Amino acid sequence: MSKAGKMPQWQRNLYALWLGNFITGAGSSMSLPFLPLFISEMGHFPKWELTLYAGLAFSGTFLSQAIVSPFWGKLADKTGRKPMLMRAALGMTITATLTGLSPSVWVLITLRVIQGAFSGYINNAYALMASEVPTHKSGQTMGTLTTGSVGGMLVGPIIGGYIAGLFGYRIPFFMFGGMMLIASFVTLFFVKEDFHPLDNPKYAQRSAFTGIKHVRVVWAMIISSMLIQAATTSINPIISLFVKELMHNHGNVAMTSGVIAALPGIATLMAAPRLGALGDHIGPRKVLIAGLIFCAVMFLPMFFVQSVVSLGVFRFLVGISDAALLPITQTVMTLATPKESVSRIFSYNQSAQAIGSVVGPMLASGVAGILDYRYVFLMTTGLVLINLGIVIWAYRMDYKMVSKTHV
Repeated sequence: MSKAGKMPQWQRNLYALWLGNFITGAGSSMSLPFLPLFISEMGHFPKWELTLYAGLAFSGTFLSQAIVSPFWGKLADKTGRKPMLMRAALGMTITATLTGLSPSVWVLITLRVIQGAFSGYINNAYALMASEVPTHKSGQTMGTLTTGSVGGMLVGPIIGGYIAGLFGYRIPFFMFGGMMLIASFVTLFFVKEDFHPLDNPKYAQRSAFTGIKHVRVVWAMIISSMLIQAATTSINPIISLFVKELMHNHGNVAMTSGVIAALPGIATLMAAPRLGALGDHIGPRKVLIAGLIFCAVMFLPMFFVQSVVSLGVFRFLVGISDAALLPITQTVMTLATPKESVSRIFSYNQSAQAIGSVVGPMLASGVAGILDYRYVFLMTTGLVLINLGIVIWAYRMDYKMVSKTHV
């Protein structure tokens, strides 16, 4: 008890926000794999129309998120990050619950778009921790926070699939709403923010990049977040189809696809805190560049795989590289950004990730349709190499200033 009393507030916030991130990751992923099946129950749609509606329902959330995130980020710098966490948690509570009640496909799509506009819990959790965590603990903290959302996204589809199979596709949406209500209470009662409004209100009218010494590096991190997300999500539309091809349409394709899809998340869950701590020790730049090189080296062999086992091995190894990417980009932005504008910078980063979540699957669908499933892995390797080039260029251009602060 006395030990808990001595625990610093930023550490208590970390535990509460980890739980909030886990709930958000689990709830948001609980219904996504079954969205097309839910839509198919709303009418007799031909295949092309069903695919179109499913695509709109999926991408609409990320598009609205990309558009609205900078506005929320600007507001967070005025009011604090905790009000934004509450807004996101309650917004998703309402929209997720209403989505489960959708009477038609267009109501469902509209609610998904509204949900994207009011989402952002995970992003604001990063921003709040970035503004309060001690500098020497930032890498490990961001890595730990990442395991919350990643862990949630691993168990979400499994729980959602089981519940949907027993009670129907609407129930996971109701569960998502109920879980976000729990996240709202956890945030309200256990997260405490030491927020002080800006002394100079004119600062809010200035660019969020004002006062950042390493602007090229921060921009590189934002672009990197978009490319990482595009690479990570690009195989979502084709993974089950590629697994089916490798298994020659024999065996339990759905279950095998689920395992293959989950393997990177398991690796990220295991490696993120350790790589974050390594970044604190040797500097995040080295970990990020090494992670991008390793990621490209792991994606390329997937073009040549002939079995599900070898695909699974490389997918797991890609998950280790993922642990060295998004958490590290968050750390670099934390170290480089003044606290007065950290929420806006993180909101731009969220917009970039949302754009990546739209562009990646769209590119993959086009490549797979024109060429073959395997060529998606070549495309993904190309995205990672472009990312590597941008990061190296930014650090070289800003090397003298960066080396002084070990960003």
